[in-house]
Amino acid sequence: MRNTIAVMNTKGGVGKSTLVLALAETLSAAHNKNVLVIDSDAQATASNMLMTVNDLYRLQRDGLTIVDFLVAKVLRDEEAKWSDFVIRDVSDVDDARSVYLMPSDMQLTLFEREVSKEAAHGKLRTSIAEVLNAVRDIFDVVLIDCPPGLSVLTESWLREADFHISPTKADYVSVCGLEVFRRFKALNPEMGFAENMGVMINMHDTASETDAEYISWLKSNPSNRCFNAVVPRVNTLQDAARFQSQHRSFGAKYPGAVGSAIRSLSAEIIQRLAEAAPVREAPQMEQAPVDQVAS
Repeated sequence: MRNTIAVMNTKGGVGKSTLVLALAETLSAAHNKNVLVIDSDAQATASNMLMTVNDLYRLQRDGLTIVDFLVAKVLRDEEAKWSDFVIRDVSDVDDARSVYLMPSDMQLTLFEREVSKEAAHGKLRTSIAEVLNAVRDIFDVVLIDCPPGLSVLTESWLREADFHISPTKADYVSVCGLEVFRRFKALNPEMGFAENMGVMINMHDTASETDAEYISWLKSNPSNRCFNAVVPRVNTLQDAARFQSQHRSFGAKYPGAVGSAIRSLSAEIIQRLAEAAPVREAPQMEQAPVDQVAS
């Protein structure tokens, strides 16, 4: 089942983590999908959006993040079960109860430094492949929040994931980030690479003629495979990025034009996954079998 999606742009500030959050919660609430978010960004932004600061700190303190898993597997040659590092009952949307998270930690940057120093790139990619091979048959959709830039860890996700999605703003620098990514993808084709699922246009200023021109230009290039919906720049998404201890409905978190755009993008993801799927689908599960709880 091809359902693992790396989300990245070499340019930062395009609202990537907020999109990952919104897509995960929408796929759960509106489409009843089991969704795993793998936070591979050292800033741990997606993790902070899906749980309280205290819960995230506790997981980081107790060694239950993606960093601890990768350190054990790659640097220490220890046995580690990926499922021990996945947390359920995340998200503050009361009707998005099937979102799961492998949280991150700022120590991820130091881990990557050690991987480079030890020349452990091959072991890292093998560990990433093992995780993705395992989660494909358990979750309906896997979203990997990659940091901007092209680190050894991000490259491993991009070479082992089934697809990649590239969020972008409708401006020159963000579009240049897409071009850098496209050139990187063309290097070493024999090593494999995720298939382009498409470009998502985010943070659109609806009053800007320049934005409209960039959007038209992006959509005119069929190789971009742009998603139809465009997410507007509104304060609603900034509020959505702040985790609330009291659950709220999906409609309250994503109202109006933002909610409509996110629902459309999620439906397109499901459609594109179905079009790329093999004939025999793995059976869906009522709930992914993960025991960790964010509480």
